[in-house]
Amino acid sequence: MDYFTILVIAIGLSFDTFAVSLSYGVIRSGILFRQASRIAIVLAVFQGGLTIAGYFLGSIVSDALKATDHWIALGLLSFLGIKMIVEGLKKTKKEVTKDYSSTIVLLTIALGTSIDAFAVGISFALLDVRIWEAGVVIGVVTFLASMTAIRIGKSAGVRLGNKVEIIGGLLLIAIGLKIFLEHILA
Repeated sequence: MDYFTILVIAIGLSFDTFAVSLSYGVIRSGILFRQASRIAIVLAVFQGGLTIAGYFLGSIVSDALKATDHWIALGLLSFLGIKMIVEGLKKTKKEVTKDYSSTIVLLTIALGTSIDAFAVGISFALLDVRIWEAGVVIGVVTFLASMTAIRIGKSAGVRLGNKVEIIGGLLLIAIGLKIFLEHILA
C-alpha cells in the first residue's frame, strides 16, 4: 500500500481523536501546552499501537483470508465509516463537550477511539502493509490532529464537533472502496 493511502487512512482514523481533542479544548480553554501534549500523546500511542496489534492478529489468520481480503477490507472500513457517520449525526453539542480531565477517562477514551484503528490493522495484515511505518504515520497524524483540535477548540468553540466524525467516516468508506476496486480491477 502506498504512503498516500496510509496517510489518508491515518487522517480518517484521527477524526475521532480530533473530535475528542476539540471538546477538550472547548472545555478547558486555559489548557497548557504540556497538558495538551499529554492528551495528544496518549491518543496517538493508542491509535498507532492498536493498528499494529490488529495487524499481528490479522497476520495469524491472513493466509486463510487472502481470497476475500478486499471484501473484508471494504466491509470493515465501510462498517467503521458508517458507524462514525451515525455517531457524528447523533451527537448533540452537549455530548461533544464532556470533560476528559482524569487519566482513567482519558485512557478509556483513547481505547474507545482506537477500536477502529485495531480493525484497520486487521485489514492491513490482509493487504501486506509495512505495519511499523503505517503505525508511526497513524500515530504522528493523530498527535498532530489532536494538538490542532485542542487549539481550535480553545478558539472556535463546539460548532465543528460532529462534522469531523462524519468527514472521517466518509474518508474510511472511500478508502475501503479504493482497496476493493484496486483488487477487482487488477
